[in-house]
Amino acid sequence: MTTKTLFPTLVRSDPVGDADLATRLEHVCWVLAEDDTAGNAWCEDQGYGGYTSYASLDDLPERFPEFAELKALLDPIADAFAQDLDWDMEGLALDLDAIWVNILEPGFGHSNHIHPGSVISGTYYVSTPDGSARLKLEDPRLSRMMAAPQLRDDAPEDRRRFVYLEPEVGHAIMWESWLRHEVPANRGEEPRLSISFNYALKRA
Repeated sequence: MTTKTLFPTLVRSDPVGDADLATRLEHVCWVLAEDDTAGNAWCEDQGYGGYTSYASLDDLPERFPEFAELKALLDPIADAFAQDLDWDMEGLALDLDAIWVNILEPGFGHSNHIHPGSVISGTYYVSTPDGSARLKLEDPRLSRMMAAPQLRDDAPEDRRRFVYLEPEVGHAIMWESWLRHEVPANRGEEPRLSISFNYALKRA
C-alpha cells in the first residue's frame, strides 16, 4: 500500500536586504501615511483601520529609491520561486506590477482574499510589534471537503486547514496569488507595517 503527497502548495520566505533597508522603508511608509491625501480618503471611505496606498499610488519604485531598492531585491527571489514551482518560463518574465504600503492600527486586520490577475503575491515586513497578527493561509481545498471530520490537534503543518506564519522584520513571504489569505486583527499596541506586492506574467 502506498500513500502519495500530491498537489502541494508552496510558500517561500526569504530575508530581503538588511535592517537599514527596513528602517528606511518604515520612514517612507509614515511619510506616505502623512502626505497621501487620496489614500487616506480611500481608507476613511472603506473603513480601513490605518493607512494603505493600495488605491492611490501605483509608482512607488519610481517615487522613492527605497522602494526601487526593495524591488531590485524582490525580483530575483520571485524568479527563484517560479523555479521552485517548476513553471515553464520560456518566453515569459515576471513583472512586479503592484506594490503598496499597509499600516494596520491595533484592533484592525484584513479579511481573507486572493489576488486575481497576478501569479505571485507576497508581503515584506517593515515593523511587527509584539501582538501584531500573523499571516493566515487557507487550504485551497477547504470548500470541497464536504463532510470531512476535523483534523487531530497534532496534525502536521502541511495538512492543516489553516496555517499561521509568523512575520519577521526584513523578510518577505511569497505565495501563488490564488492562495486565499488574511491578516487577523492586530492585537498589539502599536501599528503593524508591511509592504505587499503582486507579480504578473509578461512576454520576455
